[in-house]
Amino acid sequence: MTSSVARWGGTSRYADLDGPVHYVDFGGPPDGPPMVLVHGLGGSHLDWSLLAPRLADRFRVTAPDLLGYGLTGPDHRVSTIPANVALLNTFIAEVAGGPVTLIGNSMGGLIAARQAAAHPETVERLVLIDPALPVVRRSRPDVVATMLLGRLALPLGRTILALGRRGRTPRQEVRETFVRCCADPSRVPESLITALAELVELRTPGFDDAFLASARSLLTINGNRRKAWSALHDITAPVLLVHGEQDRLVSVASAREAARRLPQWTVDVLPGLGHLPQIEAPDRVASRILSWSSRPPERSRPR
Repeated sequence: MTSSVARWGGTSRYADLDGPVHYVDFGGPPDGPPMVLVHGLGGSHLDWSLLAPRLADRFRVTAPDLLGYGLTGPDHRVSTIPANVALLNTFIAEVAGGPVTLIGNSMGGLIAARQAAAHPETVERLVLIDPALPVVRRSRPDVVATMLLGRLALPLGRTILALGRRGRTPRQEVRETFVRCCADPSRVPESLITALAELVELRTPGFDDAFLASARSLLTINGNRRKAWSALHDITAPVLLVHGEQDRLVSVASAREAARRLPQWTVDVLPGLGHLPQIEAPDRVASRILSWSSRPPERSRPR
C-alpha cells in the first residue's frame, strides 16, 4: 500500500524497524539538516502534507506513521507512548540520521518531548505543536473531548469506537474530526479531506486496538501531572511550543502553564487556530518554525 502524498511532493516508503514502518519522504536539500514530523492520536503522515513542503527548502523532511496508524500495521507491536518513543528513536537512527529537528503535534508532541528527554543526543531542536500537555486545574476543558477520552479508558472502548463510526462514511468521519480539531474547518483543503478519507478505507485491522492503547497510555502519563511536568524539565534541546488559542482538545492554559514553568522555552499562542494549526495555517506555522530555527541552538541544563 502507498499513500497519495505525491501531490504534496512526498514519496511513500517503508523501513524494516522490527517490522515494516511506513513513512513519507518529503525531500529537501541532500546536505540539509534532517527533520522528523510526528503525528498525533488517530493521525498519520497526512497530518503534515501541507506543512512539510514549506519546510523542505531548508530541511530533509520525513514523517513516519506510528504503530497501528496510517499505513504502519501494528503486527506484533503495541502502540503505547513508550513503544512509539522506541520506534521514533530507531527511526531517527536508521532512517533520518541525527541529530534532527523534531516536530510533534498532539500525542506526537508528547512522544517527541519524551524522545528529546531520553535521548538528547538525537534532537537538535524540538518543536511542539499543540502537544498533549497535562491538564491545568484552573482550565475549562472541552466537555465532549473530555467525555470521549474518558470513555475510551473503559473496557468497552473498542465498542465505543465502532458505535461512533456507525452510519458514517470515511469522508464524514474526516470532516467530523476537523470540526472537533479546527477553529475553522473550512480552511482544510478538499484535496486533503479526500486523501484522508482514502486512507481511512485502507485502515489496518489493528487500528482500534492501537488507538485505544495510545489513548490509555497518554491518559496514564498525563494523569500524573507532577511527574509529567517534571519530565519536561529534562529536555535540554531548544524548544518552540506553538499552540492554537482555540484548541478544544488541549487547552491553551496548558501551553501558558508550560511558559510559566519552563521559561527557557519559546511559547507562541496563535489566535484564531485550533488543535491542528499546521493544517489550518501552514504558512504561519512554517514561517514561525523557519524563523525560530535560524537562530543558533542553545542547550539548557537539565535540573
